[in-house]
Amino acid sequence: MAEFFEVPGAVCAPQGFRAAGVAAGIKPSGNPDVTLIVSDYPASAAGVFTTNRVVAAPVIVSREHLAGGAARAIAINAGNANACTGTQGMQDARRMAQVAAQLLEVPVEQVLVASTGIIGRPMPMDRLEAGLALAASELSAENGSQAARSIMTTDTRPKEIAVEITIDGVRVRIGGICKGSGMIEPNMATMLAFITTDAEVWPEVLQSALTSAVERSFNCVTVDGDTSTNDSLLILANGASGVRVTPDSPAHRAFCEGLLHVCTHLAKELARDGEGATKLVEIQVHGARSTSQARTVGKSIANSPLVKTALYGNDPNWGRILCAAGYSGVPIDQDRLALTLCGYPLVREGEPVEFDEAAVSQAMREPEVLILLDLGQGRYSSTVWTCDFSYDYVRINAEYTT
Repeated sequence: MAEFFEVPGAVCAPQGFRAAGVAAGIKPSGNPDVTLIVSDYPASAAGVFTTNRVVAAPVIVSREHLAGGAARAIAINAGNANACTGTQGMQDARRMAQVAAQLLEVPVEQVLVASTGIIGRPMPMDRLEAGLALAASELSAENGSQAARSIMTTDTRPKEIAVEITIDGVRVRIGGICKGSGMIEPNMATMLAFITTDAEVWPEVLQSALTSAVERSFNCVTVDGDTSTNDSLLILANGASGVRVTPDSPAHRAFCEGLLHVCTHLAKELARDGEGATKLVEIQVHGARSTSQARTVGKSIANSPLVKTALYGNDPNWGRILCAAGYSGVPIDQDRLALTLCGYPLVREGEPVEFDEAAVSQAMREPEVLILLDLGQGRYSSTVWTCDFSYDYVRINAEYTT
């Protein structure tokens, strides 16, 4: 296992990256809403996007531009999703890339774009273009945290991380930021994530590493079961460290471990900051016949409104957990089930175990709650992260556009 440690700087921690986040008036709040992330050197690029069949215009444009496997910049706006906006929306997404390319003096096909916010509203292009110009003038290697803030919508706090790995005696860094707190069930959800690294990685190797890391991190998160029109996770690798990552090499294994750490941290932060959430919930499903079946059971539990409201109320109503597992579609033998909540055994071999309800309820008040379910049918496992449902989740989403 590679040794690495966390460092400050987010997407600007790797060498050769600058960023900026500015207020352009797209958000009614007046908070920062336009972001640029730029590599000073040519960079390989890869991405993973929403599986929703209703797709935002920026997703379509970024997919097209990624066909070349290279990018120099990512332009992002918050406050308007540019989704379900028809022909004009496509023109606006292309214009967004063109303006950024002109400001940065890079090829337009090497600019990736992403948007987040309210669906179905025309993009205020005058504000966006002015915001891009301002952001381009404020690019700095010190602005990683600023970028993490300017991509936020209903998030209550920025989400960022960077790690440093030593490969063949040389320091390599991977940095990331993301946003999202509602409409979150990535299969690859208003979720946007951006990762940078100063390792040199061929585009196809970068895509493979990213896809693998996403499968074990972002695709294991759900807040409410809704997959957005705009999900985008983009990564740039500019090689500024001088370390080349080639397939099946020690450098490749170390890079993939670092990338997984970054993705897992950001994914858990999404669940921790779910809209109205009061706690992060980790659901471990063991004893499945396949990893896919374990994850399906975990997601079924994680998306159950009855489970999530019980978690908010610190109610050890464990029958809701088994009920959600049972309707997951995965074959289950209820006589083999074992369930533990916050370290307290509640079910063993399908039989209820006597427990102290007050003690378990008190344990559920902690900011992190652990649910362990053993299906007793195989050797595969999966971990899913989610959060509870509070009154605030309903309030936030009831008032979102009004």
